[in-house]
Amino acid sequence: MTRETMPAGSSAQAASAPRIDIRGLDKTFDTKSGQVHALSDVNLSIEDGEFVAIVGPSGCGKTTLLRILAGLETATDGQIVLSSSREAQVGMVFQRSVLLPWRTVLDNVLLPIELSHKPSAADRQSAVELLALVGLQDFVKKYPNELSGGMQQRVAICRALIHDPEVLLMDEPFGALDAMSRDALNLETNRIWRETGKTALLITHSIPEAVFLSQRVIVMGPRPGRVLDIIEIPFGTDRRLELLSTPEFAQLTGRIRKYFEKEEQADA
Repeated sequence: MTRETMPAGSSAQAASAPRIDIRGLDKTFDTKSGQVHALSDVNLSIEDGEFVAIVGPSGCGKTTLLRILAGLETATDGQIVLSSSREAQVGMVFQRSVLLPWRTVLDNVLLPIELSHKPSAADRQSAVELLALVGLQDFVKKYPNELSGGMQQRVAICRALIHDPEVLLMDEPFGALDAMSRDALNLETNRIWRETGKTALLITHSIPEAVFLSQRVIVMGPRPGRVLDIIEIPFGTDRRLELLSTPEFAQLTGRIRKYFEKEEQADA
């Protein structure tokens, strides 16, 4: 497997290249009981500034794909090209906020900065501005146990953005939240994406969430995970909760859900 960074803007070809280009990606895990084929011949391109969601059944390799993109796993075969203009390439939001309980909200956001250098006044100002972006400007000195689950995930998003990455990876970040908090965070995520212009890739088990947030939904099949379909979402960039009750929204979610109904029938 090869993974490379193409300097954006170094040529006309680089300038027109997708932000992420995945070709023939394959992943096999060696386990005590034998090999597990997690991903098979995954091909996907994501444009600069695009919001893409990936849905699929449990165990289909969605999180494995995200971890390979983040550099946390190595693929067995295939190629990933990340078109990047600088070193800060990706930020990641995990399924749980994993905030350090002994650090304040502000210090949790600054943690990625501290891994490379002592935070400057400018770094602290950037962290405060990010917290203001998600409505937590009054909570900079609070501790994680003083925040709700949704507020903790907002802090986690700020932490992922503090080093100004070009790509934001999100692994089922709202799955543990109640329905109302999840709706609120979906609205917040849409706004943050529009205001920051980041390229975003979301893993989710929620088909409505995928359709609501993304410009394209990637449908993956069961293990070994592969791309079954790529569905364009024609709702523009500014989303409102009223969209959830429209016939067009129901039609798209129903189209995606049919893929998994077929799989369930095949397994029966």
